[in-house]
Amino acid sequence: MTKLESGIVILVNFPFTHLQSSKVRPALVLTTKGEDIIILGIFSRVPEKLQDSWITIDELNPAFKQSGLKKTSVVKTEKIAVVHQSLMRKELGRLSSELMQHVKQTLRKTLEIE
Repeated sequence: MTKLESGIVILVNFPFTHLQSSKVRPALVLTTKGEDIIILGIFSRVPEKLQDSWITIDELNPAFKQSGLKKTSVVKTEKIAVVHQSLMRKELGRLSSELMQHVKQTLRKTLEIE
């Protein structure tokens, strides 16, 4: 399998935090290490009030189409998972470099490394 680059949106079996089950959902690739992918969960249910650790991917944004998502969604930077590449169903698209910069800044704050 080829190395997935940071910023690619994939469809993957994303584990729940209790690790008892998973759900097929879009995820954002942060990096690939060997056969593992470090990802952030992407969720299509967008609440009215967003947390500081969430980033909206708005379908009204001109760069939305390249993401491969079907509707406005939220990247939750606290929903981090490491999964084997074999759990990836397919590649959907990619986030714009501007949006990816915003994700990285928010991730640093979420992880308190800034």
